[in-house]
Amino acid sequence: MILTELNTLSWHEWDNMVKKLKHRVFLLLETKEHQHPLGRFFKYFLIFLITLNTLAVGIESMDEIFKVYKTSLLVFNQFSLGVFTLEYILRVWSCTILKKYRHPVWGRLKYMLTPLAIIDLIAFLPFYFPFDPGNFQEMKLLQLTRFLQILKLGRYSQVTQILTEVIRLRKKELILTLDMVIFLLIFSGNLIYFAEHEAQPDKFPHIPASMWWAVITLTTVGYGDVYPITPMGRLLGGILALLGIGLIALPAGIIASGFTEVIALNQRGNKTIDPKICPHCGKNIDQPLEHSRDLDH
Repeated sequence: MILTELNTLSWHEWDNMVKKLKHRVFLLLETKEHQHPLGRFFKYFLIFLITLNTLAVGIESMDEIFKVYKTSLLVFNQFSLGVFTLEYILRVWSCTILKKYRHPVWGRLKYMLTPLAIIDLIAFLPFYFPFDPGNFQEMKLLQLTRFLQILKLGRYSQVTQILTEVIRLRKKELILTLDMVIFLLIFSGNLIYFAEHEAQPDKFPHIPASMWWAVITLTTVGYGDVYPITPMGRLLGGILALLGIGLIALPAGIIASGFTEVIALNQRGNKTIDPKICPHCGKNIDQPLEHSRDLDH
């Protein structure tokens, strides 16, 4: 009966059915503020599953517990692998409802190269490759991959979204600060090498090793494993430590001011961190309408 009805559908009707299904799947997976109970359930189910996977990685590192619950942990791992694989496939399939991913091939490839999509892929792809259970390095790599699944929580965290917006807003200032830090590290690493190499050839054998001391001094950590003993080296160390106090605090101040600005804009309603997606066309409702046909919302 159902097959007969499907056969009688025209191509246009079939295409509309697929588009409606794609819209619903997209809203289920991608919308930040779920209004539908099923959407909220799926969101919290994934958060719960990701959290359990992170805890499972810690449990598996305890040999005495892992031996007792090995079968249960392996079954849970296979279940999680299936869920994350299905989630990724559905995200890639439904992403074409957005204008920037509209092309059925290049649009999906573009979506697959986004940071969140790459994280989703890393969450399950390594487990499909053959590996030796007795190989310690391979097992540790798989454990690390499962632990990195916690990065998927960034998709559902407003804090992560705000931080991303802050970095985007303050990108130029942060890049400038990073350039200053790199220049200072290279400059001080070269100077300390020429000041200390003859006195401590084992501690400062070459410039890259000297840059390790520069990093520790500039960040004011001061492990004490390497330190200058010559007057010139000590003078340089003191100057670099004083510069480090201000230079390391500079990015923190930039990010703090960015947080204040983004949160203030969000509270005034001038900038929405969580966009509302139209269930019919997939457009951002919070953005200004571009065409008259957008009034069909």
